[in-house]
Amino acid sequence: MNEAAQNLGISLSDLDACLTRAIPEFEGLTTVTKFGTGQSNPTYQLSANSGTYVLRSKPPGRLLPSAHAVDREFRVMQALAGTAVPVPEVLHLAEADTSPSRRAFFVMRYVPGRIFWDPALPECDKTERTAVYDAMNAALAALHDVDVTAVGLGDYGKPGNYFARQLERWSKQYRASVATPSDAMSDIMAWLAANMPADDGQIALVHGDWRLDNMIFAPDGPQIAGVLDWELSTLGHPMADLAYQCMQWRLPNQGDMRGLAGIDRAACGLPSEAQYVADYSARRGLGQIDNWPFYLVFAFFRLAAILAGVAARAAAGNASNPAMARKYGAAVPALAAMATIVMHEGAEL
Repeated sequence: MNEAAQNLGISLSDLDACLTRAIPEFEGLTTVTKFGTGQSNPTYQLSANSGTYVLRSKPPGRLLPSAHAVDREFRVMQALAGTAVPVPEVLHLAEADTSPSRRAFFVMRYVPGRIFWDPALPECDKTERTAVYDAMNAALAALHDVDVTAVGLGDYGKPGNYFARQLERWSKQYRASVATPSDAMSDIMAWLAANMPADDGQIALVHGDWRLDNMIFAPDGPQIAGVLDWELSTLGHPMADLAYQCMQWRLPNQGDMRGLAGIDRAACGLPSEAQYVADYSARRGLGQIDNWPFYLVFAFFRLAAILAGVAARAAAGNASNPAMARKYGAAVPALAAMATIVMHEGAEL
């Protein structure tokens, strides 16, 4: 049995038979190769006589409630086909009760291109760096302008205050991931609850993990060929995505952190946080953004809660990349510290 297929819990022949039945064009699976990156849903490259594909699966083992929603990833990418948001073409969803591995997975077409892991873009020249960030900004604005009802996603999230729901969700996930909540995280959760903005009625399709390395860029240009990793997508407040990406301006660019703090952004052709927000606002016709410190603190908290869950999966033995998962878990205190700074000092645009 191919080693990666064995890790997926499906023999090569059974997976070949399953996909040949499900995808009209599919023929002749030859190899399954696990991608080394990614922490949530194990992802594999499938090589077949009919072409190259990508399979994303739920991981094995006991999982946190509502986590690893590959079915939601499939649904949202299917809905976004034909919009201004670039997504890979999805081909097949196997639910857990029909999957030969008894774990849900989906298959999409492989998108060739470049993935940038360092937001400082050391492999690009100054002009391309500017264009890459502008492409991300334009794609985010396009995502938040999608008519969710028109693309069949009107029921993709719950009604009511998005940040209140998310604070409740990630507080529960965080507490389920650790033996005892840290004092800093407890203070952050209390601050967010006390400073919750009133619901302003803004509703958009939000990605939930909008960052550079969740995008495939064209092999020879700054265009986005595909936005990946929609597991955390839902209907929510667009400022959640914007603030989440803007955390990068505050994260250090050293060790296991990959941010833009300490980088001479103007010299490198990278926008400032204020410029990035202004460009996004101009594209969407927005005025002044209120409550920016709250949105940033929430973004830091949510990422810290996610990484605590990744570390918990590593401890339980079912992380996709255990060594990196442990490093991510060690980043939780640093993220909490940065959130605390914004809580006390604010943040200006």
